[in-house]
Amino acid sequence: MQAIKKARKIIEKDISKPFAQLLSKLVVALESEKNFQLRQLYELNPSEFDLVIEILKEWRIDRHYMSKSKTFAAAFYGADLQE
Repeated sequence: MQAIKKARKIIEKDISKPFAQLLSKLVVALESEKNFQLRQLYELNPSEFDLVIEILKEWRIDRHYMSKSKTFAAAFYGADLQE
């Protein structure tokens, strides 16, 4: 979760900067499952682009674990009902 933490720090430091605004839009889009214009990424310098890619990787892993925990919660609830 290093990239996501880095993004938070960048956003909190100065939201008026273009990269902070882009990160903010990206995170909102990922969380709310809204559209995000990928063409905005073409304007990033290599290190910014790499950070965005790392955020996407971490977000995907996190969603997998969230899905897994929701499945566990449902199974736990179901097992409790059977007793």
